Amino acid sequence: MKQMYNLILACLLVVLLSACGKQVGSDSSADKVSEQYEQTESAETTEQAEQEPQGGDHTVTGDISFNFETKTVLLNSGYEMPIHGIGTYSLTGDTCTASVTAALNSGVRLIDTAYMYHNEESVGEAVRNSGIPREEIFVITKLYPNQFDHAEAAIEEALTKLDIEYIDMMLLHHPGTGDVEAYLAMEKAVADGKIRSLGLSNWYVEELEEFLPQINITPALVQNEIHPYYQENDVIPYIHSLGIVVQGWYPLGGRGYTAELLGNEVISEIAAAHGKSSAQVILRWNLQKGVVVIPGSSNPDHIQENTELFDFELTEEEMERIDALDRGEKHDWY
Repeated sequence: MKQMYNLILACLLVVLLSACGKQVGSDSSADKVSEQYEQTESAETTEQAEQEPQGGDHTVTGDISFNFETKTVLLNSGYEMPIHGIGTYSLTGDTCTASVTAALNSGVRLIDTAYMYHNEESVGEAVRNSGIPREEIFVITKLYPNQFDHAEAAIEEALTKLDIEYIDMMLLHHPGTGDVEAYLAMEKAVADGKIRSLGLSNWYVEELEEFLPQINITPALVQNEIHPYYQENDVIPYIHSLGIVVQGWYPLGGRGYTAELLGNEVISEIAAAHGKSSAQVILRWNLQKGVVVIPGSSNPDHIQENTELFDFELTEEEMERIDALDRGEKHDWY
């Protein structure tokens, strides 16, 4: 009887140990599945983060440093923008298309246009026919105040005229009635994937202080007149402090003023010292001040010349000499 009792106990012990073993094995498998899931989820999250633009929540990074190796700047919208390009003001029709084509062939990847330039179709044609991947070209256009009261339709009009899939950046051309509402319409276009980054043109400290609290997406760029005779040395640091990139139009003084500026004795002396042109010195001065440049030209040689800005550097003394040329002399009414 005692032997039978011991045999029963032994059998029960074997059954219990077997069950425990199965449970342990089951837990181990569950742990492995859980671990694999976590690793997959982590990988997917990392991949998604790498694919999404940095700063996709439109938070201001505060870092607007230029990368002189890649010749780009990281916008607070998360997209990279070239720090030199071509402006297309007064270029229309075939002249505009040829100028933008020449710029693209010279390595330019930033093109500035606007509704009021009446050349968005020509810019789009040059971009589409360039053979350059769309994502390598950065196109800026603008809404004019007479479009602010029908901004959504105006955005669609710009998309149709350009016909380049999306707009890299849209600006409000200058302050006007309904500018806040127009900007909010552009914000919606960003959410819809039609526009990637937003900005303002001809906004200064007072205008920005009034405007910014009324919108949701901080502008990635402010574009103003900037050249040695009108330097905005108080405005540029303020805009930079907001994490917003500054871009200068009329960098060479503007039509009717360029010859005088290029002939300036100080600039000419500095240009001779570097074996560069006066235009190249002025554009390099802008870049070293943290100002993106978009000189306009229809001359292929000048367009090429305006890209050769990265094989020399102005000294601190040379920068100061050009800074001393500031006259507060604005060459347009904006």
